[in-house]
Amino acid sequence: MANLPFPIKEVQFVADEVLNLNGHYKKLGIHEEIDTETFVTIVEEASKFLHEHAGPLNRNADEQGCHHTKDTVTTPDGFKKLYKDYCEAGWASLDGDPEYGGQGLSYWLQLILGELNTFYCPGWSNYPGLTHGVRELLEKFGSDEQKTMFLPELTTGEWSGTMCLTEPHCGTDLGLVNTSAKPSEDGSYQITGTKIFITSGEHDLCDNIIHLVLARLPEAPKGTKGISLFIVPKFLINEDHSLGNKNTLGAASIEHKMGLNGSATCVMNFDDAKGFLIGEANQGLRLMFTMMNGARLNTGIQGLAATQASYLSALEYANERLQMRAATGPLYPDKAADPIIVHPDVRRMLLTQKSFAEGNRAMAYFVGQQIEVIKHSQDAATVEKAETLLAFLTPIIKAFLTEVALEATNYGIQIFGGHGYIREHGQEQWARDAKIFTLYEGTTGIQALDLVGRKLIQTQKGQIGPMADIIQEFIDNSSSTLAKQLQAYLNLWKETTDMIAQSATKDPNNIGAASVDYLMMSGYVILAFFQAQLHNAAKEGKGQLGVDFYQGKIKSAEFYFAKILPRCHSLQAVIASGAAPLMDMQPAEF
Repeated sequence: MANLPFPIKEVQFVADEVLNLNGHYKKLGIHEEIDTETFVTIVEEASKFLHEHAGPLNRNADEQGCHHTKDTVTTPDGFKKLYKDYCEAGWASLDGDPEYGGQGLSYWLQLILGELNTFYCPGWSNYPGLTHGVRELLEKFGSDEQKTMFLPELTTGEWSGTMCLTEPHCGTDLGLVNTSAKPSEDGSYQITGTKIFITSGEHDLCDNIIHLVLARLPEAPKGTKGISLFIVPKFLINEDHSLGNKNTLGAASIEHKMGLNGSATCVMNFDDAKGFLIGEANQGLRLMFTMMNGARLNTGIQGLAATQASYLSALEYANERLQMRAATGPLYPDKAADPIIVHPDVRRMLLTQKSFAEGNRAMAYFVGQQIEVIKHSQDAATVEKAETLLAFLTPIIKAFLTEVALEATNYGIQIFGGHGYIREHGQEQWARDAKIFTLYEGTTGIQALDLVGRKLIQTQKGQIGPMADIIQEFIDNSSSTLAKQLQAYLNLWKETTDMIAQSATKDPNNIGAASVDYLMMSGYVILAFFQAQLHNAAKEGKGQLGVDFYQGKIKSAEFYFAKILPRCHSLQAVIASGAAPLMDMQPAEF
């Protein structure tokens, strides 16, 4: 199984020549120490570290998996040392607050670090990823005492973190949560209940695990309005900050999964475990959504990483595998056959992978910039616009980037042919691992309902909002040869949006019937916008990345517009058919 190095040029091109890294930070007045050279150097060093330490563990982590004994989970061989080295090298604390031992670098760099973690070893990536989310939530909502108690070790990675939402009887419908929280005389709470699908719920990588647990106080209102959020540590913490007694919680079992086997997915039991309320009572879901939305962006990044890794492996194979001759005659007459990259259908699959990886990276990094704007801009109108963009784009990032990752990894297997079905080549693992990205943190269907039902219909009153304005501004000010086509698809997207908004008033089922198709259409059009930007930037390229690199970007964008973007027409036709073909079927007729 190849342990291929991450393509640093891709990051450099998007950050420097497409999204104007230097101008972005200058406008916000932050990270003056981070210019393009520094930014790229940090990414290079992270990639070198993970290529050496994480990449070689990937196949074994998948085959060995995690093992559960009593309430302990043993991670795959090498993970414990990897985690220790990762933290000691400072990667766990990259964008952490210096007050708590962090390096204070940019959120954007942290986002790319998550991409690298998944690219080299997806089973490993969730351990540092979730800890980052716990740390961010406590930075925003924790009391001063809680910050002092938990943030130093969470920032450096000495302790890890989880979020505990799902219960055996409820997944997405968190209003059904019935884990209980009873007040204690000392101001803490006794947490009792069972949580399932808890990523990194138990492991042997560090000394303590900090669980964020949704639970219900006595007499709390029913539904989502009665949920509170609690910090529940694996080990209690003494006044001198040393670890005290083990809390009354543990992993009852771990799940045996289709993929991502190196990541421990636990059933967690809490039996009067001591917990500490975060924020106000009955406001837990609102607080937890901060972490959930961050996790959804990171999941989209995982899909991007899977697409990139599958593509690079497939590209290497396509250049080496000899099979038949080109339709126009031998292109490599000195060889027994031509490499399969000469065949149009192989190129179709490779270019689909390539165009998804390149465009989705620009889209994901753009969303990362919006988060930095929200965190650091001093202009209220700018922050409001970024918040609207982030709310609209988050379900698209999560669902679209992971759904096309499934398509891309399937092509990776197909390019390898029968060898793709064989474990040693690694392509089948990417397909298995990528599947979970479409499921956890909310399935594609749930993201689509959030996009259409909540964001589009309820919040934005049937209007696409700032994203459409940004695309239109680009078209109006662009000399790109792709601008006219982009305008046509922007118009198609707007027409389809109006169609859904109008049909929703006639039949509420029309929202659910259209939601996934609309989300995918939205993803294709937004991706076209970023492909047009990549196309422009490559034509105006600074020259530092090589002629072939820029030509590849230009032709990849043109391929996307010609071969992928037209999918929007069929999606509109499906949306126009409404809910009747779905809802007219009676249960007994299935």
